[in-house]
Amino acid sequence: MAEALSDLLLLDRDHAADAATLAYLAHLAEQPAHALRSSEPQRLAQASHSLLLSIQALSKRSHKPIVESAASHASLRQTLPALAQRAAELSQAVPRLDHEAENFSAAFGKASEGQTVARRKQALRLLHNAERLVDVMELPPLLASAVKTSPVSYSSTLDIYAHVRRLASLYPSSPLVSSVLGEADAAIRQMAAHLVVALEAPSLKLAAALRTVGWLKRIVPDLVSGVPAEDSLPALFLVCRLTTLVTTLAALEPLRELADEERHRQGKAGHSWSGGQQTERYLKRFIEVFREHSFGVVSMSKSVEASFASSSRSRNDPLSPLPSALSTFPLHLVGLLLETLRIYLPTVRDQASRDSIVTQVLYCAGSLGRLGADFGMLLAAIGVDEWVDLVKRHRLLAGRLESVIGDYRAHQPASSATAAMAS
Repeated sequence: MAEALSDLLLLDRDHAADAATLAYLAHLAEQPAHALRSSEPQRLAQASHSLLLSIQALSKRSHKPIVESAASHASLRQTLPALAQRAAELSQAVPRLDHEAENFSAAFGKASEGQTVARRKQALRLLHNAERLVDVMELPPLLASAVKTSPVSYSSTLDIYAHVRRLASLYPSSPLVSSVLGEADAAIRQMAAHLVVALEAPSLKLAAALRTVGWLKRIVPDLVSGVPAEDSLPALFLVCRLTTLVTTLAALEPLRELADEERHRQGKAGHSWSGGQQTERYLKRFIEVFREHSFGVVSMSKSVEASFASSSRSRNDPLSPLPSALSTFPLHLVGLLLETLRIYLPTVRDQASRDSIVTQVLYCAGSLGRLGADFGMLLAAIGVDEWVDLVKRHRLLAGRLESVIGDYRAHQPASSATAAMAS
């Protein structure tokens, strides 16, 4: 036994013994020889059997994780070198990434003013103001539809146009606003044309004329620079009304042709001429139309001119301002009538017909006389001598009529009092 332990100890000299081996040798040394022969093999067999059962139970319970662990440990030989290589590549890439990050921060930071940053800022600003830009771009179609819609709401249309003009004054360098202003100017010019056509309506009333001129007053300074509205609009109104008068008189062309035929026949007949019925019809109709339209033109023109206050430039001008177009317009109208009378009245030889025509002319002169344009005395310039006797006759009749009215008014209170006492 001693030799066997000695041989065993000699073996342990070459191999480092662990704590369990040293503890077991110490245990063997303490046991007597009969115990080693009798009980030690049995105890070793029991321990071996117990360890075998434990190993079997462990293998049954954990064989799958053990197999997987073994397989994973086997793959570590390939994984660990790949991991080391990737780690080395990452350690080399981190400095390059840091360098690129610094370059990006320097190129696209808040302090930089590069073209890319400027384009991005512009795109962000455009995206932020997209709804406002859409609203601005919708102004010309809205204005055009307002102009084309019947009836036209001129006040709303002019408010929209004033808004466009205000945007143009706030953003004069914007191409979009300039384009919108151009389209709005085209639409408002169309509306101005409609207003001018409305001024040429034959049945134009004073209230409608003042409203139309008021709307044009808001348009003209914006569309025509350097031309004040107080100088251009009254003249434009006179031109429109004169065009209407000339157009209405042109409708009498068939009667005028008949009057021209009678005038030519009178030239052939000489002193034996006794006609003139067609000429009389033409002159009476001409004077009737002239009287109706001339009074309306002059009265409305006075109202339109009165609606424009004189500017401070005209008041402070050391030179006298130019006279308005209205000051000479009645002379033009009277000249138109007198020229027609001078041509066609000599064709009418019947005195009663001539007196009727001259009376109608005097009524027209009196109508314009209420506006400061009485031209009755100018009839003598065209050879109409009957006007003096007719004026005296009319004044005599007017005096009698006034005396009758005065007597009626004087007796009206007394008769009213008598009727009250009788009741």
